[in-house]
Amino acid sequence: MIYVISYDISSDRVRTKLAKLLEGYGVRIQYSVFECKLTEKRFKKLYKEVFQLTEKESEGSVRFYFLCQSCEGKIITIGKPLNTLEIMKKDVIII
Repeated sequence: MIYVISYDISSDRVRTKLAKLLEGYGVRIQYSVFECKLTEKRFKKLYKEVFQLTEKESEGSVRFYFLCQSCEGKIITIGKPLNTLEIMKKDVIII
């Protein structure tokens, strides 16, 4: 399943840690928006890590949007995604 995760965090320290955490799970598609293709088990692990990182923040939020498989095929992009090269590198297997 694809998860779109967006955040609005005021603390520079927490925002930086959150971005680095999310980079380990998916692809940044906008400054504070990530697309992550995860199993349910990996999503639960990510959710727990995000919660622990942000639970003491008094301002800001993290939002998780779930996209089902049929919705994945309906994603439309106008223009060139910023991280196309990164996505391509991850999909290339050299033997």
